[in-house]
Amino acid sequence: MTGWNATRIPDQSGRTAVVTGANSGIGYVTARELARHGASVVLACRSAARGRDAVSRLRREVASCDVRFLELDLADLSSVRQFARDFARHRPALDLLVNNAGVMALPYGRTADGFETQFGVNHLGHFALTGLLLPRLLAAAPGARIVNVSSVLHVLGRPGPSFEGSERDYRRWTAYGRSKSANLLFTHALARRFTAAGSAITAAAAHPGYASTNLHAGASRPEGRGLAARVMALGNGVLAQPAAAGALPTLYAATAPGVRQDEFFGPRLGWRGAPVRSWRARWTLDDAAGERLWSTSEKLTGVTFPPLAP
Repeated sequence: MTGWNATRIPDQSGRTAVVTGANSGIGYVTARELARHGASVVLACRSAARGRDAVSRLRREVASCDVRFLELDLADLSSVRQFARDFARHRPALDLLVNNAGVMALPYGRTADGFETQFGVNHLGHFALTGLLLPRLLAAAPGARIVNVSSVLHVLGRPGPSFEGSERDYRRWTAYGRSKSANLLFTHALARRFTAAGSAITAAAAHPGYASTNLHAGASRPEGRGLAARVMALGNGVLAQPAAAGALPTLYAATAPGVRQDEFFGPRLGWRGAPVRSWRARWTLDDAAGERLWSTSEKLTGVTFPPLAP
């Protein structure tokens, strides 16, 4: 994969993709490059105005592309369920699900269903979405893929027994790391299930390194004058790579031939560079922790995955 870039994406004609958080940053670039290479892409975004604007921008950038917007608020499980119903009405099968959307280092808050916001949006919303869309992915197999976008900062938070922690001990960066570790544990548990069932669907993960996106901008806003905010502002201006580069590990995981179950891709230098297989914390490969997360996620979301056999 040395020097891999978007020009090496294989032809995606005839494939349907859903990209969450596709109205800006890495999600938008991912949707654009998939569409540029022939995929039919659904932009799953929380804001209808921003989602429709992204569709308009994409159609200006990629002639004759097949893209559409469907509303999805990962902080509200009723919205996740409605998205799955809306998608099923328009598309019989789904070849690629990119669970990209996320929030970073927010002050303590709760989703519409009462979950800590970062765990609820970054993991639980995507867990529910994946389970609800799985029948469409099974209909598209072989060759279907699920890509969960994590972060190199997953190392900041090792999931505990409750996974989402409590308000009393809340630390926004620890909570972010915990939610990103959950993305990798979910990938691991999902890949184990696909392998055991002999399924032709592949579950992989990716991280963008240090990319200048709205996600980082949002993380630096709550305090505004604090040291962390100033460091992030400096990093965005000097160290970060553009979103187009940050999207490459996701695009590699989503489209490159030979991607295997539970592989994790990131920039070559860790924070920037062409995509390579990435290091990950040992706890994200813990079978028992993955099973605890799976069981907890089913109970919290009320979403049970259908049989995974082909």
